[in-house]
Amino acid sequence: MRANLIEDRVEMSRQGVNLYAVCRLPSGWLVMGDVQPLSGYCLLLSDPVVPSLNDLDDTGRALYSRDVARIGDALLKVTGATRINYETLGNAAPALHTHITPRYANEPAWQRGMAPAFLRLFARRFDPARDSALAEKLRLALAGLR
Repeated sequence: MRANLIEDRVEMSRQGVNLYAVCRLPSGWLVMGDVQPLSGYCLLLSDPVVPSLNDLDDTGRALYSRDVARIGDALLKVTGATRINYETLGNAAPALHTHITPRYANEPAWQRGMAPAFLRLFARRFDPARDSALAEKLRLALAGLR
């Protein structure tokens, strides 16, 4: 294992042993979040791993951005979310990845205005038995968007 969690997860996805992996996309791997602050929270991990969006050439940037938007479209389709929040950070794990969080009309009032990064502090762990069906719907929706 490497010191960088994103690099570890990309390598595990390549080997087919990442339990969180949903599917391979042109720019990287779609994975479910380790925690599920809201149903459908996932991440896009770039492959090859690069430090930031700025380290990709124009084609790579376009592919990555397109994949992020396609994931959002698929989440809207399969979750009934009212909007999608996107966060591309990289401070804790300096490898390009984007957090993609569906937001719902029925969220409790206390969390509606809260940023997804804070919601993750209160989140339940990913549970394959509970979350695999949604991951499969997401994979199928993305296959239909190609």
